[in-house]
Amino acid sequence: MDLLDDVRAVLSEGDICDGCLGRRFAERSYGLTSLERGNALRVAVAMEDDEAYDPPSSDDCWVCDGDFASFDDWAERAASAAEGYDFETFLVGTRVPPLVEENERLLDEIHGDDYAASFSSEFNREVGKRFGERVGASVEFERPDVTVTLDLSRDDVEVDVHSVYFYGRYRKLERGIAQTEWGCYDCDGTGTRGGDDCETCDGSGYIVDESVEELLLPAFLEATDGSDAVFHGAGREDVDALMLGDGRPFVMEVEKPRRRDVDVEALQSDANERAEGKVEVRELRRVDRDTVERVKSLDASKRYRALVSLGDDVSQDELDAALDALVGTVEQRTPSRVDRRRADKVREREVYEATGEADGDEATVELHTEGGLYVKELVSGDEGRTKRSLADELGVEATVEELDVLSVEAEEDFVEAAR
Repeated sequence: MDLLDDVRAVLSEGDICDGCLGRRFAERSYGLTSLERGNALRVAVAMEDDEAYDPPSSDDCWVCDGDFASFDDWAERAASAAEGYDFETFLVGTRVPPLVEENERLLDEIHGDDYAASFSSEFNREVGKRFGERVGASVEFERPDVTVTLDLSRDDVEVDVHSVYFYGRYRKLERGIAQTEWGCYDCDGTGTRGGDDCETCDGSGYIVDESVEELLLPAFLEATDGSDAVFHGAGREDVDALMLGDGRPFVMEVEKPRRRDVDVEALQSDANERAEGKVEVRELRRVDRDTVERVKSLDASKRYRALVSLGDDVSQDELDAALDALVGTVEQRTPSRVDRRRADKVREREVYEATGEADGDEATVELHTEGGLYVKELVSGDEGRTKRSLADELGVEATVEELDVLSVEAEEDFVEAAR
């Protein structure tokens, strides 16, 4: 059969619109829409058969049930649904009615689909062109700012606004601040147990009242007009520890932002002002979502400074010898203070450097360790759960009274990738 014989065979199945006719032969020409191609084929058949041209009624199409006549309407509805959101790229998807899917499958079985374009791909393309013209945005298949879903069965338009991401480093300059919101584990954040105020959190619903996340979040939400935000950190320091030096890498993910084109320098300044000196943000910039995983899986070493109280006076020579003995591999069973939140297992971690100054029954020590090492337990021994500890090497009790994180030393390729 030649091309026009194939067209006649499709036309013989019943009333079909130019769009559905044309997409049956989508791979047979270039530079035409399916509507244009279908019309041209129909005219060619009429001319070769020397018959009167009979224009189709799109409403009577047995394949799409008239949906191919509604591109402009769906594009207008999609533009209205996306109104108020700032975006440069988009992707359109279509949920095809079951009846149309069945009709299309039947046509494929009878006449094959070697040259055909699917209903959904054609609908996406045609509505997408019209939608893009209305909103001044372009199609992006990999990572669009928004995804528009046209649900033809439910006669509904859904707009999924994808998150916007900001990378930076934070310094925590006051103790007693968690990294993220820390709800009470005994009352599930309700503040009550058995009808009374929860004793664990004094009825607040929180183990710790403030967090880095809560201090920074308002500035990000205001700048983007987002619905919510999620804080992703490269590890975390203890609540009572400071985070100094260049700070700890983090990504703030803002959900459903209405504004994406943000003055990042102004945002950083506003975040720092709102944090009132408790937390400081630096190196803030826009990134893509892949940076979240890089931050969360960052294999970075840490440098710490700890003020340690000792069970007896210790000389400088004794401290030096004990710290030298700590360098190397240590075994740590999950500390008792975090066993509510961590699996109970033994981990091996490296101590790269250990130095310090003794002052009677106190010492200031600086440690450079592998990420994931529990420093307080490296000092105290945690009743034998950490093997090789400062307390064991000195033969006296040792307790961290104050802990500062001096640096989080990220891999160079991570730093470049986040730029």
